[in-house]
Amino acid sequence: MWWNRRIFGLSGYHVVLWFLVYSLMGWIVESVYMSICNRKLTNRGFAKGPFCPIYGVGALTVFFLLRPYSDQPFQLFLLGMILATAIEFITAVIMNRIFGEIWWDYREKPLNYKGIICLESSIAWGFYTLGLFFFLQNMVSSLVDALPVLVGKVGGTMILVIYLFDFLHAMYQEKKYRGAPMKE
Repeated sequence: MWWNRRIFGLSGYHVVLWFLVYSLMGWIVESVYMSICNRKLTNRGFAKGPFCPIYGVGALTVFFLLRPYSDQPFQLFLLGMILATAIEFITAVIMNRIFGEIWWDYREKPLNYKGIICLESSIAWGFYTLGLFFFLQNMVSSLVDALPVLVGKVGGTMILVIYLFDFLHAMYQEKKYRGAPMKE
């Protein structure tokens, strides 16, 4: 099982639970922000549950790849800008291939590329990277360490299984919706 494996020199247990925490936190931030923008409650997850896995993937990718620069704030900021923007761009390409759409649009922002990435967001990713290294990772790590390991493993497994079914159901619904004939 992944719980006992080593991932980039760290325990799989920690990496999996960090992924879950970052995915939940990403969903919260996105949903709150979009709820404010839309002036109504907005679920920014693909599926029904409170989970945005791109934030888990993004946070851990940035953390693992940029750890060697963790004591160099300026380089960390620039590299975080570039890496997170690349992740955002790749995510958009994959989403467009799978779903035929991208769930954000930066066309109204200055210095954007096809509405997929923009300078404003890239700069924000740089600051988020600093926050990840100087605050957030310590907080997430402490949260995971505070859990009894058995609770983390059982709870983490349950969350992953529930999310998998939720995601598969959402994919089925999306495919069914896309395959349905247009109503006039």
